[in-house]
Amino acid sequence: MTVADRSATAQAVNEDLLGREVELPELSAGELRRYSRHLIMPEVGTRGQRRLKASRVLMIGSGGLGSPLGLYLAAAGVGKLGLVDFDVVDESNLQRQVLFGQDDVGRPKIEAAAERLRGVNREIEIVGYETRLDSSNALDLFEGYDLVVDGTDNFPTRYLVNDACVLSGKPNVYGSIFRFEGQVSVFWGAEGPCYRCLFPEPPPPGLVPSCAEGGVLGVLPGIIGALQANEAIKLLIGEGEPLIGRLVLFDALRLRFRELKLQKDPNCPVCSESPTQTELIDYQQFCGLGDEPEVGGDDWEVEVEELARLREAGEPVTVLDVRSPEEYAIARIEGSKLIPLHELPDRLGELDTAERIVVHCHHGPRSQRATQLLREMGYQAANLTGGIEAWSLRVDEEVPRY
Repeated sequence: MTVADRSATAQAVNEDLLGREVELPELSAGELRRYSRHLIMPEVGTRGQRRLKASRVLMIGSGGLGSPLGLYLAAAGVGKLGLVDFDVVDESNLQRQVLFGQDDVGRPKIEAAAERLRGVNREIEIVGYETRLDSSNALDLFEGYDLVVDGTDNFPTRYLVNDACVLSGKPNVYGSIFRFEGQVSVFWGAEGPCYRCLFPEPPPPGLVPSCAEGGVLGVLPGIIGALQANEAIKLLIGEGEPLIGRLVLFDALRLRFRELKLQKDPNCPVCSESPTQTELIDYQQFCGLGDEPEVGGDDWEVEVEELARLREAGEPVTVLDVRSPEEYAIARIEGSKLIPLHELPDRLGELDTAERIVVHCHHGPRSQRATQLLREMGYQAANLTGGIEAWSLRVDEEVPRY
């Protein structure tokens, strides 16, 4: 390190950090040692590392994508790292969520993640928000941060994050994963297209399976999350070419990257010059999830104990499993009939309209959609509350959980 570099660490330097004027903090002797591999690169140097120390990043979600994001942003020296999550660690998380270990199962993710990240870097500030992000709190949460990194896995929250970022002028470092495929981009309405420019409308409810329904390769969130961390760091130090106006697609099975050019939509309701939406909305309703049928009573729902009683009494009831064959091979209710949800419309003839049908999946969402379809077609169908997970927990513990 040159004399000029050393003196730069002690000078009060004002910089524009993504629209916020900051006085860059000094680097301690320990930080000079810790970040030496950054400091010797001219693209980062002491100035870039001081910008990282002055920066504030809010992570939405601390799961599959949030795990590598948190680890790399903490290790890189981001000064303040906020985490928004309200979930608890489950055994099924451990296959890909590398922030957590076996001893964390059952703990709040915020608590376990903050503990792990403080172990990575004690010099940075970790702030946990154990809450569900919604339209009532998003703008307040975003206000104290320079950029937002989206590690969520559902459409209502993605649209919420996008719109809140546009309204607050923050960059949105976006990532998504499913099975073997991932996507990465930077949506920043002030500089280029936003998420709404790419996806003006959400897909119909149930069309796109969740990772819980379709699965995800364990290493995929590590790859996509690391790319998101890379984009965040580039934005914070003000170097390189960020993924603004570009969408990177990754195929893990073929190890291929593709890049799509994105254009700003001049009629975008939130980021155009004449927006028609100037406040946050009900994103569950926007994504069509507020229109799902009421399923709270005996007419729509059957508890697992009631199904067990009916079967024990010899009542004529068909247990219809709408999961995938791969899930059926892992665990099944004895005597159930498998018709995967996507095949159900073409296989209705295999079911008896005169017999009572109890439909189940893993936890309930797919079987609710199947139940609605069957009832519309005249079948006596009801959804099994909690799916095979509840059956395993409350009726037959020999049925494996997954």
